[in-house]
Amino acid sequence: MKPRFVGRVGLADAVTVSNAALGFVSAVAATVDVELAARILLLAAIADALDGVVARRRGGTEVGPYLDSLADVASFGVAPALLVSMAVSTSWGLTGGRGLLALAGGALFVAAAVTRLGLYTAYDSDAAETEGVQTTLAATIIGASVLAGFTSPVVLVPLVYLLAALMLAPITYPDLHAQDALVMGIVQAAAILLAGRMGERLVGAIGEGFAFGLLFLSLAYLFLGPRFYWRRD
Repeated sequence: MKPRFVGRVGLADAVTVSNAALGFVSAVAATVDVELAARILLLAAIADALDGVVARRRGGTEVGPYLDSLADVASFGVAPALLVSMAVSTSWGLTGGRGLLALAGGALFVAAAVTRLGLYTAYDSDAAETEGVQTTLAATIIGASVLAGFTSPVVLVPLVYLLAALMLAPITYPDLHAQDALVMGIVQAAAILLAGRMGERLVGAIGEGFAFGLLFLSLAYLFLGPRFYWRRD
């Protein structure tokens, strides 16, 4: 007897499922090494972009949009929230007023991500633009921030609250064009491979530069994209 998914799940869906698996690995890694977790989180973001490329070239399936949103909950909702919680715990702990503030921010981030993904699947999945910050972008900003060295609670906790609010804000974000997504992917890959390389000062410095570059590009799109990013006619 064949598994139920045979004949119903395509190659693009397999990439999507790998994205979800990477989200789980990133969440586990966050309890041990936040920089490693950030790398895996950015790798999941690359997988999220690749499933769209594969779907356009090989065709998608009816289950694809649902799998995509479910995978994104794990990779770009739960994983980044746990990453921030673990990064903050070394300074603030997870109890007491400041620790609870950080935990509440993580919980709000997950809730906002789930809500946004549900709304996207229902209303925006076939459009060239969407309301609210993309969960992939929000997670990328968090991962790039950690790899760039911004691990202080006074940076990460407000950032989580801001991104949670922007995911539900009635602000329209156009989809990235293919060439811009490719540039982002290259910068992401370089940051993953090179940033923070122990014992290799020059390589690590170059990688940190890519992490800063990724953070800069992500923040530029976050704040300027709705107004200045060029849309398709």
